[in-house]
Amino acid sequence: MAQAGPARSTPLDEQLCFALYAASRAMTSCYRPMLDALDLTYPQYLVLLVLWERGDTTVSGLGRALQLETGTLSPLLKRLEAAGLISRTRQVDDERSVRVSLTAEGRGLEDSVAATQGRVGAATAMSRAERGELREALHRLTDTLRTAAGAG
Repeated sequence: MAQAGPARSTPLDEQLCFALYAASRAMTSCYRPMLDALDLTYPQYLVLLVLWERGDTTVSGLGRALQLETGTLSPLLKRLEAAGLISRTRQVDDERSVRVSLTAEGRGLEDSVAATQGRVGAATAMSRAERGELREALHRLTDTLRTAAGAG
């Protein structure tokens, strides 16, 4: 009977993690020139998306929505504020809480960003339904992996 050899790792091209990493980088690269034209980074774009969708929110609310820590968000928000796109104000009833609001200039970018989203959607060469199915599968994967990481 033949003896089994040492266990081999799965090749890179067969790794789900690498496929997700490469797709994420490709998506961000597709957005980059269009966001550069608006003088936005991809993380700044994500912050603006949350504010356009939800209106004024706290820094902790943004962190939950974007799945980012406050320490990561703070410098990002500082740059958006310096660019005149948002304002930050401490809550009167709780000075630890900071409310983030869009300025008129920040609200004014929404139409340009919507056009950018349309161009990136078209660049995927996927139908709206296919993009929706992929997004839902990725949400399920994220939830499952978070649960597994929490259980470990």
